[in-house]
Amino acid sequence: MNEIKTDHTNAAWHARRLAATPRGVGVMGDFFIDKAKNAEFWDIEGRRFIDFAGGIAVLNTGHVHPKVQAAIAAQLQRFTHSCYQVVPYTEYVALAERINAIVPITGPVKTAFFSTGAEAIENAMKIARSSTGRTGVIAFGGAFHGRSMFSVALTGKVQPYKAGFGPFPPEIYHVPFPCHCASLDETKHAMEQLFKCDIEPSRVAAIVFEPVQGEGGFNVIQPAAVKWLRELCDQHGILLVADEVQTGFARTGKMFAMEHFGVSVDLMTMAKSMAGGTTLSAVSGKAAIMDGPAPGGLGGTYAGNPLAIAASHAVLDVMAEEQLPARAQKLGDQLIGHLIAQRALYPKRMGDVRGLGAMVACDFIDAATGAPDADTTKKVQAAALKRGLLLLTCGVYGNVIRFLFPLTIEDSVFAEALSVLDAALAEVLA
Repeated sequence: MNEIKTDHTNAAWHARRLAATPRGVGVMGDFFIDKAKNAEFWDIEGRRFIDFAGGIAVLNTGHVHPKVQAAIAAQLQRFTHSCYQVVPYTEYVALAERINAIVPITGPVKTAFFSTGAEAIENAMKIARSSTGRTGVIAFGGAFHGRSMFSVALTGKVQPYKAGFGPFPPEIYHVPFPCHCASLDETKHAMEQLFKCDIEPSRVAAIVFEPVQGEGGFNVIQPAAVKWLRELCDQHGILLVADEVQTGFARTGKMFAMEHFGVSVDLMTMAKSMAGGTTLSAVSGKAAIMDGPAPGGLGGTYAGNPLAIAASHAVLDVMAEEQLPARAQKLGDQLIGHLIAQRALYPKRMGDVRGLGAMVACDFIDAATGAPDADTTKKVQAAALKRGLLLLTCGVYGNVIRFLFPLTIEDSVFAEALSVLDAALAEVLA
């Protein structure tokens, strides 16, 4: 390792960060990345880490995948920007065609590209309102849909996303999310009360949900709930919107999580791993609905950036060639089995183990009461990080560890990471 200059240490840059950037941009690590490859990265002091965060589900194809890197480099030689709304480029249209062909939406489909997941959600809601002529939107408790004002209003988690930022846009409502922690009957009752007490169904434009809640705790929606939502929306002329920003692009063992449920939605949002770490998001939907807004109503100066479009073409190629959906299922099954075995060692400290494909999480609970234990969760995360394994927490109560390793991770690195996890659990829970 090269000699580290005192002004190029993690501590020095951490101090500079605190002085130069606002506290509202929360940063988990006190170290700074220098280089990365697939499921590993090294900080500026030369320390190696195994990445089980993946930039929060952005790196399903790993850090600097050679084919993604080559695609960006080739596009960089041609042009980096023209603004698609001013001077279009063929690659944008070709990518829309590829996405239209694979999303689980019946009938003719159209796709528009944007830059971030929040931007995709914002535009999906604009499309829903425009095409239906209605204003109300229903989301779920525990949901995360972004940090912009409309998307954070849809988010069903106050800390840290909504605290201090209100008032929020009107005509947004929440009901309990039907998963392992709330029954479908509870959701149905809450929806019935909502329609009786707050807004009539004929004024609701859309119901938006995550097939697997991300920040909310990796909560998998009940299959029966998805079918019920489809029937409810059909009954009242409401659009059903799947937020696949985190679940999309092979994470759940399918290209899109909705493929697990056999239900077609009207609109779908995606981002995260669709472009290998470059900024790209999209809204796909039934063509007639997507055509609701007038020309100029959708878009953005950087929306569908050429470099990100090129990266996304490469990501689709890699996912097909390397069969990443199938690998996600294999690794996810392996991880769930491993976590269940660990839970048997600490039955009073580890709670639910759940997931869909490689979107896996486990709860930590208080040994005496069984209540959510955020403090222990943070300790496990810290113990793993001390050993070079980067993990993320989530959940409304902060007691969930989620696993978002690149799907391209080498078997040896995956096994090493599980050994590190075991050591961290033993340190904290034994």
